[in-house]
Amino acid sequence: MGKIKKIGVLTSGGDAPGMNAAIRAVVRTAIYHGLEVMGIRQGYAGLINADFIPLVSSSVSDIIQRGGTILKTARCEEFRTPEGRQKAYENLKAAQIDGVVVIGGDGSFTGARLFNEEYDIPFVGVPGTIDNDIYGTDYTIGYDTALNTVVQAVDKIRDTASAHDRMFFIEVMGAEAGFIALFSGIATGAEAIIIPEVKGEERDLKKILFDGNKRKKSSNLIIVAEGDEEGGAFAWAEKFKNEYPDINIRVTVLGHLQRGGSPTAIDRVNASRLGSAAVEALLDDQKSVMVGLQNDEIVLVPFSKAIKLHKDVNRDLLTLVRILSI
Repeated sequence: MGKIKKIGVLTSGGDAPGMNAAIRAVVRTAIYHGLEVMGIRQGYAGLINADFIPLVSSSVSDIIQRGGTILKTARCEEFRTPEGRQKAYENLKAAQIDGVVVIGGDGSFTGARLFNEEYDIPFVGVPGTIDNDIYGTDYTIGYDTALNTVVQAVDKIRDTASAHDRMFFIEVMGAEAGFIALFSGIATGAEAIIIPEVKGEERDLKKILFDGNKRKKSSNLIIVAEGDEEGGAFAWAEKFKNEYPDINIRVTVLGHLQRGGSPTAIDRVNASRLGSAAVEALLDDQKSVMVGLQNDEIVLVPFSKAIKLHKDVNRDLLTLVRILSI
């Protein structure tokens, strides 16, 4: 087991369903290998404030089915500074913590990479974000649950859209990536999908909805990722109201309900696999890496790649959307 005797675990950035399953896996895998575990509350702020709590097997009982994170999460500007990271290091040394598992997104991994460039306590990352936009892994914790939440909501909106002959612009999360919008749009039979990755003619809604061999529809659902360059669902709705005053247009912003809820079986299983693999990576003297899933196999991806490289949507799926919306 080398020099690792005690590890810490924290959740950072936006919460995602399945984070608790990952925490549980980290704790129990560590105990299985004879390690002590400290929970670090409130993300990187907890490192700076020494907000540590010992975790034993019973500490993580009855949490695998819960959304959110028992360790709480926060974004911490102070950790971006050398002074903040030095405080964190001193607190980790004082608590005799030999390695840290960070469950979060690319912003969390950026902080972990900086820390590992400066100090000798290894950090290993577990990808936790509903956006599924981290390079090097096919899957991020929370994405499957968020996707299913959106699908259930959009199915309900479809009922009222059809009843009233309305066009609905439905905004989903995805500030920089359109994975949730693209997959939920296909799953719900949306007439159009607007995502940050698609620009120019490909996002001409008039052409998509009204040109060519499109059949006349009494209702239309358009899924819009919040990070779209037009400004989101309200901006699109306003634009369409001005051009087509006779169309009955409504907007729904699904918002933070996408982050909550009990995680799906897929999120529970994959979060468990990744959390356990993160402990194994620390025991294998790895640092500044993210554990990910590629083709259903555990892989280790350097933070530098996970942070800097762009994960693109499957362009074939965009073609599929156009074919199926006729």
